[in-house]
Amino acid sequence: MKATLQIIHKYNQLSLEFSGELTLYTISKLQKDMSSLSSKEITSVVIDLHNVTFLDTAGAIFLVKLEKDNHNKGLKSSVSCKNKTVLSTLELVKMQRIITDFEEETEHSQKSFLKKNMMKIDGYFHGFISFMEFFGKLFMTKIYYLKSFNNVRFKEIAFEINESAIKALGIVALTSFLIGLVVAYQSAFQLKLYGANIFIVDMLGISILRELAPLITAIVIAGRSGSAFTAQIGAMKITQELDAMKTMGFDPFAFLVLPRVIALMIAMPLLIFVADIMGIFGGMIVSSIDLGITSDLFLDRFREVIDIKHFYIGLLKGPFFAFLIASIGIYRGLVVKDDTQSIGFNTTKSVVESIFAVIVCDAAFSIAFTNLGI
Repeated sequence: MKATLQIIHKYNQLSLEFSGELTLYTISKLQKDMSSLSSKEITSVVIDLHNVTFLDTAGAIFLVKLEKDNHNKGLKSSVSCKNKTVLSTLELVKMQRIITDFEEETEHSQKSFLKKNMMKIDGYFHGFISFMEFFGKLFMTKIYYLKSFNNVRFKEIAFEINESAIKALGIVALTSFLIGLVVAYQSAFQLKLYGANIFIVDMLGISILRELAPLITAIVIAGRSGSAFTAQIGAMKITQELDAMKTMGFDPFAFLVLPRVIALMIAMPLLIFVADIMGIFGGMIVSSIDLGITSDLFLDRFREVIDIKHFYIGLLKGPFFAFLIASIGIYRGLVVKDDTQSIGFNTTKSVVESIFAVIVCDAAFSIAFTNLGI
């Protein structure tokens, strides 16, 4: 039996009355009839299947697609049918299409997720290779640079020491003093409970000299000097000063990179020394006020129980921290692109990466010194 379609317009409603057998062989004619329909001034569509005697999967797919197209056009679409066989076939095809659409969407999202992660991994890998290339060039230039004292640019190093260390003394001293106050104040409350007031000297001495002073100093310098290195060199790259230096035969590594690295490696132990003094001084004040330990008693106990090795270990970390901070800050400046937004982005990344590298380096030192019994 052939399939027929009767189209009835009633106000803003369109009624599509199908009859006969909707099969793979009969729907082609119906599709041609449907292509000439206009949806103007129509708000709803009723698909009437009361007179349909047989429906196969091809016909059901045709009807489901028709209903979906109506929904996409913003029309209200409904199916009217009392034949349970026809309805069950239609529902079966609807469920299968929902599952297929869901699987396609899931597969697409999985591919998109995988692609994004692979692109991130690829970016990290290329960034790591680029940083290793920078490291290699830095070491080679440094070896050539230090072959002769005539190559050493003492004026630039002195200038960078002033910028990176002398001008940072105030903020480093204040930060370390406050850290000493806070650590001593928090510890004093617990020590008073057990009558172990005097042991605050042991705790402050080892923790500040060995860990807190170097770490806090490195974090402050990473936020202050590391970000300054990135911004300075990034601005020079945008204004093409680096290209001009290369054109005139000057090596940017020798004139810009190495003086900053060497200056910060010299300055960091000095800053840590100041941080040690201010941190201990802050702890001494709290000990005197809160625990009744006089400055003379504090210093006597400090000389007795704190070994000099803790002081040297703290100073030893300084050049390593400084090298990481300076090299990361300068590298981020060199990879700045030709826009101001890139300066802000790389300055932020230089601070975050420097602090992360310092913490990892400090953890490595702690593991090594513990295993060596130092």
